[in-house]
Amino acid sequence: MFNSLHNDIRVIRDRDPAAKNTLEILLCYSGLHAIWAYRIAHICYRHGWFVTARIISTAARFLTGIEIHPGAQIGTGLFIDHGMGIVIGETTIIGNDVSLYQGVTLGGTGKEKGKRHPTIGDYVVVACGAKVLGSFTVGKGAKIGAGSVVLKEVPPYSTVVGIPGRVVAQKGRSLKASHTEQDIDLNHNRLPDPIEDQIIALQRQVAILQNRVEELDTMHDVRIHSVGCPRHS
Repeated sequence: MFNSLHNDIRVIRDRDPAAKNTLEILLCYSGLHAIWAYRIAHICYRHGWFVTARIISTAARFLTGIEIHPGAQIGTGLFIDHGMGIVIGETTIIGNDVSLYQGVTLGGTGKEKGKRHPTIGDYVVVACGAKVLGSFTVGKGAKIGAGSVVLKEVPPYSTVVGIPGRVVAQKGRSLKASHTEQDIDLNHNRLPDPIEDQIIALQRQVAILQNRVEELDTMHDVRIHSVGCPRHS
């Protein structure tokens, strides 16, 4: 248990440059408090004490602003940064060394039974306000852009942005044999923007058409001038 607590603190120190010392992390990081409360609630849930588990998770939501259903399965090294508004559903499965930012929802769609929430692979980064909805897998090492709404499976090491979420980049590389915290790419602010790319492409096409129209106008003026000029003998 103490090893697990120590690892939780280490994860925050490694991934959050704002963390100054251990005391600050213990007292002020709501994401850490939410994870600890979840672990207690999850033990109760596994033993069939469902009401007790929900009371714990509800109290944690009230205190931290983070709602983690006690039935969710969460691996080691989860990092919740500025976690206000995060929701993690009952059948969600989260791998190791995942990073979630504020406003993320790992939810379901409709009233289906059974597995209805996403499975998040190892080393995934889900940026602010992203919604991952449905029973599918977000592959290992993927990055979900801020404000994206993901409704279908995401391949490993892909970058997804937009509403609905679309894969805009894919590295296709494999993890190192000994993965470290430094290998986790948290730069979710530098993602491709397909809408901007389309606008730039349209601007280029418009510029080409404008140049062509100007060329045709010039040719037309030259022809008129040639026809209108008197011939010299």
